Amino acid sequence: MRGSDQDPDGVVRLRAPNPSPLTLDGTNTYVVAGWVVDPGPADPGHLERVRAAARGGLEGVVLTHDHPDHAEGAAALGVPVSRPRGGEGVGPFVAVATPGHSPDSICLLRGRVCFTGDTVLGSGSVFIGPGEGSLAAYLASLRRLRELELDVLCPGHGPYVWDPASKLDEYIEHRLERERRLVAALDAGLRTRDELLDAAWADAPAELRAFAALSLASHLEKLAEEGRLPDGVER
Repeated sequence: MRGSDQDPDGVVRLRAPNPSPLTLDGTNTYVVAGWVVDPGPADPGHLERVRAAARGGLEGVVLTHDHPDHAEGAAALGVPVSRPRGGEGVGPFVAVATPGHSPDSICLLRGRVCFTGDTVLGSGSVFIGPGEGSLAAYLASLRRLRELELDVLCPGHGPYVWDPASKLDEYIEHRLERERRLVAALDAGLRTRDELLDAAWADAPAELRAFAALSLASHLEKLAEEGRLPDGVER
């Protein structure tokens, strides 16, 4: 296990200039053996740096999912763009289906190196919105990754993760603990959105309360799917 943010062997990371509360310092684009993982936004300066990083020339682009902060710049690179499904190989990668953040989310394996897109971030937690996202599917995807023997996670945002097992355990426990808090609040008779947010998301900063409300909606959706949501809850 390494304790630094040093690039893994054969991997070059470039960070797009699109920082935000959801993208952290910006989208991570990776160049591996002439292949680009998630070229990021259609920012000319960023894409020029991506071309320069592929010293032997670009062979193709592979996307972890279709959200614009990861995929928008793909067409501008002028090489084939791949969106593999779980189990399919493309370039030096094998895709693992990891729906949850979005229905089309995949992770890409190159040996024991895993490019996670928005399934795992280098810091903070992943946004799972209701409707497009699925918390139940997301937890299943995290458990699928936990079964793999991995050396490092290369996330779509944030630093490298050199202890994948601990990060994945932390991610799974975080979601389950949030669910336990929510269920306790429901058992106590709380039913409105604000009551449930105050009880189960009390640690959410004010500027992120709107995103916390969407996370709450995803948790309620999961409980409803499982037949565990009581009557009268504000959705």
